[in-house]
Amino acid sequence: MFRSVSLFACLFAFTALPISLLAQQQIAPAPTQPDAPSQQLQEVEALLAQSNWKAASDKLNTYLSANPSDARALFDAGYAADAQNHAEDAAVFYRRAIAADNSLLEAHLSLGLLLARQNKLDEARTELQAATQLNAGANGPSFRARAWRALAQVDRQSDPAEASNDLIEALKLTPETPEDTLLAAELASSAEEWDAAEKAYRSLLTKDPKSTAASAGLAHVLIVKKNYPEAETLLRSALESSPNDPALTAQLALVLAAQDKGEALPLLEKLHTDHPADTAITRMLAEIRTEAGDTAGSDQLYTALLAASPQDAELLLGHGQNLIRLMRFADAYQVYKQATDVAPANPDAWSGLAFAASKTSRPAETIHALTVRAQFLPETASTYFLWATSYDALHNRASAAANYHHFLDTAQGKFPDQEWQARQRLIVLNRK
Repeated sequence: MFRSVSLFACLFAFTALPISLLAQQQIAPAPTQPDAPSQQLQEVEALLAQSNWKAASDKLNTYLSANPSDARALFDAGYAADAQNHAEDAAVFYRRAIAADNSLLEAHLSLGLLLARQNKLDEARTELQAATQLNAGANGPSFRARAWRALAQVDRQSDPAEASNDLIEALKLTPETPEDTLLAAELASSAEEWDAAEKAYRSLLTKDPKSTAASAGLAHVLIVKKNYPEAETLLRSALESSPNDPALTAQLALVLAAQDKGEALPLLEKLHTDHPADTAITRMLAEIRTEAGDTAGSDQLYTALLAASPQDAELLLGHGQNLIRLMRFADAYQVYKQATDVAPANPDAWSGLAFAASKTSRPAETIHALTVRAQFLPETASTYFLWATSYDALHNRASAAANYHHFLDTAQGKFPDQEWQARQRLIVLNRK
């Protein structure tokens, strides 16, 4: 069986969704202030409504020359610049609008959304939080709800629980949307609240059976729960509607591999051919090639991946395992040494180092690696055997004999060759 944890991590990276479109939209240029706008601003906003950016900007430049502190005009100028992807100019105008009127909800909200698009999340959070506390007349609840939803998107990676609270605040102001249901499901999934996530994804699929995001999200949950048959059925159905979707295809390959179905390898080979630069797909293919017995082919991929990410512990572990299978123990020893330097709290790295050190006649280093590993994981028959043979090589008869006995008690006939060796060594040790 493939190493599901590492494959699932790769898949999650591949399918992770960006900040929602909610955080990418603009606020229409219609601030609601007590005073009606001047005739000039009415003309400007009519041009903005027609997406006539140049004419609107020309009129705004003239107007702002005479009225540099008009908050509404400054907001309109920011909106026009934002619509033309002039992000820095838009930010300047939005900030000037806020300086002119700090209660202008639309300016705080628009600036927050712009900063979120630029991944300036701390600054975005400040503006969006300000927007949630302000009013904009009849539009106030709608705009404040958008601010809360955008906050949820900003908070989703760093604090899923806070993002859930943000979403709840939005739902107090406006009805739930399909995007809300999807976000709630994703937040529950991030918090590993799998039952809640499953319920939300199923609810969304009931309303929109062709939702690719909901299908991928539910498949994600079903994979975590090891409900591979249902995940396979779901993904095959979703791929009928979106046959070229790489995320769904990658998930299906993972599910097939989990069930030891031979379709997984050709599916991933094709996906890799179509997306050769996608590292998540390459990682998955490397692991499944290993499981299919193509150790050399797998290691070619690991070597290429490590060239770009030499300090990636998971890649080092995969490479090290391949080297062990290829009986290149000296090379494996060096790779696992590097892995323990990169990830000193990773027990798999210490397990690999212990085995490679044993195979290259380094009994003292084997014992050191086993000692560190024991801080994280319980002993197994294999580790008892490594303890025993290492102490044996160092002529520590008592410790060697004790661990040979532990090994025999734990092995229970599962390792006949090593068990025969242990019994022979115990005979010899007892004679001395």
